[in-house]
Amino acid sequence: MQGVSRQISRGDAPLRRGNGAKQRVWDLPIRLFHWLLAALIAFSWWSVTYHHTGWHIWSGCAILTLLIFRLLWGFVGSSTARFSNFVRGPGTVRTYLRGGWSEIGHNPLGALSVLVLLLAVAVQVGLGLISQDEDGIYLGPLARLVSSDTSDQARDIHELWFYVILALIVVHVAAIVVYRLRGKGLTLPMITGRAAVEPGTEPMKPGKWWAALLCLAAGIAITRWVIAGAPPFSS
Repeated sequence: MQGVSRQISRGDAPLRRGNGAKQRVWDLPIRLFHWLLAALIAFSWWSVTYHHTGWHIWSGCAILTLLIFRLLWGFVGSSTARFSNFVRGPGTVRTYLRGGWSEIGHNPLGALSVLVLLLAVAVQVGLGLISQDEDGIYLGPLARLVSSDTSDQARDIHELWFYVILALIVVHVAAIVVYRLRGKGLTLPMITGRAAVEPGTEPMKPGKWWAALLCLAAGIAITRWVIAGAPPFSS
């Protein structure tokens, strides 16, 4: 759930105090990450449902690359992408719930949902890396590092854990719908990168394009290292 400014209404009061000018809120790397992750999760579900196990494993490896990129970009990216700027404590959450928070980027509750969803996806990828199918034909890239029984258990948890991710996605989408009904769209800013903000709100500080490329290169390199010597298409 993404927030772009003050988003708590009181009674019939509007969600914002004024008609702020549009400013940059989300950088291109964050927007690409968001939509690619959504697409890959959907593709992972489709590929395993229709028994394209090899594609499913490669999709998981692509998600791993995205997660590594997002972790690194959370330290060197734009101001709204940095964990230090949107991971808040209970006090900030209480302030937000009282309507006293007005910044761009993830609101305090949205930040929690982002962290939980990323952690859930990371757990799912980790389980997939050490899983094997029921016939032992398709192996995750790291399945040989654990016993066959452990791989089977990881597969079973991997299948069940998807419902946890699905529940988090449902909550995420429901929150977007609620905000939309209250007159605050969250989807368009994640496409265009711009949104109306309160006058005087501190603008987004963009990250360096070369830093984004380095983060992506690191994600690809680490993923290649994980699957090196263990092609996921064969046992």
